[in-house]
Amino acid sequence: LLMRALYPAGSHAVEKREVRRASASVTLTRMGHPLFALFDLRLRVADLELRLPDDHELAALCRVARKGIHDPATMPFLVPWTDKPSPAFEREFAQYHWGARAHWTPAKWTLELAVFVDGEPVGSQGICAENFATLRQVITGSWLGQKFQGRGLGKQMREAVLHLAFEGLGAEVAHSAFIDGNVTSAAVSRAFGYEPNGRKRIAPRGEATWENKLILTRERWAARPRAYHVEVEGLDTCRELFGAAR
Repeated sequence: LLMRALYPAGSHAVEKREVRRASASVTLTRMGHPLFALFDLRLRVADLELRLPDDHELAALCRVARKGIHDPATMPFLVPWTDKPSPAFEREFAQYHWGARAHWTPAKWTLELAVFVDGEPVGSQGICAENFATLRQVITGSWLGQKFQGRGLGKQMREAVLHLAFEGLGAEVAHSAFIDGNVTSAAVSRAFGYEPNGRKRIAPRGEATWENKLILTRERWAARPRAYHVEVEGLDTCRELFGAAR
């Protein structure tokens, strides 16, 4: 109710309006979201829109995850969060997303964007960084609900978030990783020109396996033809939050 009172529906982007006083004209600029400018950030690519979800959308996104992301016999995540039973699954899902916003600083941030197709949440695309102002590097990760897989959405999501990183924020390096057996994630990264960057022994479910680390430099990103056009909205009002002020 508080958010509805402070943030009327539809008032997302920065609004400029002209106010006439006597013979003078003054242009006023108002930030779209009254509390957290990251809610104004939008990435649009092909069939998708990526943005922070409100709590109703977060609940819908949680239901997508609860219905299944992967074969239960495998674990594609370093942290086996999809193994959690209800209601811990739902509670910790919300806490993770709320916590990413609550603990945000320009020195250390995690942006967890919900991915929408025609207004329906289908998955999540994350990007995080520490000391971005100096290191200019990011880490990305994502998931899609099983019913939405196999449609090329994973590549669109990656295109959008890498565009934000390299073109929007001025990143020099992007990191990713996949666990042995996650051929879909490996194929998406390969399509973007990532290079191998070492392996790490891990045990998400208590059994040893390998995490394969990948790296994509700005030079390799720039040399690759763009498969999709990406639109970014609302970045200027929150750029300083990423440690990427111009």
